[in-house]
Amino acid sequence: MESQAQSSKGDSSKSPMPHGGEGDEPGKDDSSKSPMLHRGKGDEPSKAPPTPQMLPITRPPKPGTRGRRITLLTNHFKASWKPAHDFFYHYHVDLKYADGQPAAGERVGRKVMRQLYETYASDLAGKQFAYDGETGLYTAGPLPFTTNVFEVILVDASSRRIAATSGSHGGDGSPGPSDNKRMKTEAHSKIFKVEITFAAKVRMNNSSQDALRVLDIILRQHSAKQNCLLVRQSFFRGDSRYLELGGGVRGCQGFYSSFRPTLSGLSLNVDLTTTMVVRPGPVIDFLLFNQDVKDTSRIDWRKAKRALNKLRIETIHTKAEFMITGLTENNCNEQTFPQKQKDGNTVDVTVYDHFMNRWSMKMEKSANLPCLIAGKPMRPTYLPLEVCILLPLQRYKKSLSTLQRSKLVEGSRQRPDQRMLSLSGALRANNYNSDPMLRECGIAIDPEFTQVEGRVLQAPQLNSADGRELRTPNGRWNFNNDRFIQPIKVKMWGVVNFSARYNVEDLVSRLVQSGAKKGIEMAKCGAVIEESHQTRREPPTKRVEAMFEQIKAKLKRKPDFLFLLCVLPEKNSDIYGPWKRECLVKHGFFTQCLVPPANIKDQYLTNVLLKINAKLGGLNSLLKKETIRAIPHVSRVPTIIFGMDVSHGSPGQNVPSVAAVVSSLKWPIMSKYRASVCTQSPRLEMIDTLFKPVGDDDHGLIKDSLVDFLRNNDGQRPEQIIIFRDGVSESQFNQALNEELAQIMEACKFFGGKHFNGNWFPKFTLIVAQKNHHTRFFSRNGQRPK
Repeated sequence: MESQAQSSKGDSSKSPMPHGGEGDEPGKDDSSKSPMLHRGKGDEPSKAPPTPQMLPITRPPKPGTRGRRITLLTNHFKASWKPAHDFFYHYHVDLKYADGQPAAGERVGRKVMRQLYETYASDLAGKQFAYDGETGLYTAGPLPFTTNVFEVILVDASSRRIAATSGSHGGDGSPGPSDNKRMKTEAHSKIFKVEITFAAKVRMNNSSQDALRVLDIILRQHSAKQNCLLVRQSFFRGDSRYLELGGGVRGCQGFYSSFRPTLSGLSLNVDLTTTMVVRPGPVIDFLLFNQDVKDTSRIDWRKAKRALNKLRIETIHTKAEFMITGLTENNCNEQTFPQKQKDGNTVDVTVYDHFMNRWSMKMEKSANLPCLIAGKPMRPTYLPLEVCILLPLQRYKKSLSTLQRSKLVEGSRQRPDQRMLSLSGALRANNYNSDPMLRECGIAIDPEFTQVEGRVLQAPQLNSADGRELRTPNGRWNFNNDRFIQPIKVKMWGVVNFSARYNVEDLVSRLVQSGAKKGIEMAKCGAVIEESHQTRREPPTKRVEAMFEQIKAKLKRKPDFLFLLCVLPEKNSDIYGPWKRECLVKHGFFTQCLVPPANIKDQYLTNVLLKINAKLGGLNSLLKKETIRAIPHVSRVPTIIFGMDVSHGSPGQNVPSVAAVVSSLKWPIMSKYRASVCTQSPRLEMIDTLFKPVGDDDHGLIKDSLVDFLRNNDGQRPEQIIIFRDGVSESQFNQALNEELAQIMEACKFFGGKHFNGNWFPKFTLIVAQKNHHTRFFSRNGQRPK
């Protein structure tokens, strides 16, 4: 999305900054970044506030020319679209059971609509349709009616009464001996009423977001027919590649698929993606993996209940499907249900006896274990754990541990040539050109990767101390023999050691020596605090609290400044989170965590010092263009740069989201930033505290950045404000403009009124950076560009 707000007195031919990343012609657009530009006025300050108006940003007449040209392949596959109709027809679907109760759930909806087509194809004039799994149905051209009601009979094999069901008429909810034969051939049927009503028309146009949304619904339906797991526009097949992450969790590799508009027409964007799924198989095996125990006697059943909730299972003796709703308080050999006898009397029978006698099943583990509960609360179904198998392709929605995340990242890596093979395989396996709905829409997809022209840009030039230029081949540089631009002084610091295997004395000595070569003055280490062997088996939080008791005893009083070097026992240690919270949130201590290798090299110490120097307020290096004031547009006008993002809790966690705003402190040097953070409502993406007036003051996040900018620039105010906003989806572009940018402008107006008598009207540039796009580039000859 591109938009521009400009003063009525401004010059629309001027642009505050180029959209190309390396100083190409002004106005260069990068579609992967989706820039949005909001300009307040012309270059000179005006005493009259401008009246912004929204204007589109025009693309430059020709692309950039800098860099070495290279031919690339991209994972966009050209799609020819020759529609036989001018419109998609949108119909509303009202899906209910025969008794009028609404039928909820995408799985049920898709089964019903599939059966509807098979039964009533002639009533639909043979037209294919795309169903979105909820209330939307789309066709290419109209159906022969504006509204119609269909009765659909769905055979539900998972409703066979085969388990121990409380209060059932079959004695125990299972068929009696005389019913066994009938059970094998008949299944419980459900009747649905489906009302289809015309709602709207959507023009078939590859620049229409509504039309593209319909095409993506067709892709989802295509994958649903193949029994794929659907996660928005990502699809996962049963024969997918898996990564074992531990804890009964797997990484499942699938593919993303979506139609995208491009300058050369419609394309199908296909990419690889990964989600987490529960390890299928026997429920007991899953629980052992999940809790990392070897015997069922060590299972924590409270944790087991949470882990199993709403997972789908299949019984080994009847292949019927159920959804788990809980676990019984009693064990299988104690849990009873009323069973009707032939004489009409009712007796209580244990679930264990029922399965042993009725199904002649030898259950070696279930007797002293809880039963799974499935079905409705008023009529629960009890199932022994041993007869239940978790079905495949069930998403794991809880947060991963640090170790699981590390395994997922490591296992998901692929070489470019391997990724291309996987993408070609995914496109071939889906065979979209055979989909009847896509054919009816007139769409055909070219199976070849699209070829595009790219440019390899020159690596940025960096300066270290004394103007020394750093070599940056392939965007990398080595700081071993260079000094920092602004090295810090560490007057009070200490070391805490959580690793029983590591002696930190040599590390401390070499770190001080290496720091001196970089210009860092480190005082003598104040204390080395070793973890007590008595607390090493405690939970991470307890270990951190015990360590801080030792720190307090050593310090006697809390210092104004303290830096703590923390040696962890292993990578991805569970101590990391509690340690950071204790240091940064509770005590305000700066800290650097590390897991030193057995053989410490100078490069390792340099990397650690780069982090320490930046955290404690130093400056490691500068862009050469900063020092010679050669950054296009930015170096000419006093400019402050903001970066904004919001972090959310893991899926299923109802925890506050955290908004962060960083801003540059000096001009024309732009490499030093300050940061502010605050919490806000869970899952809220828009930052609502950028401007927060309280009486005659502003307590928002922007104000402090402006105050620090003035303080570090001898009162020089920024005449240009550039905001990089991360994490905003395409559907939220207008919110970023109308809510967040409006707050920033109000904060600046409020600030200008207090400090500059209202005579301050800076330009505003808002750039929304989207890193979660699915466009990938590959070298045509398979070689890495040099």
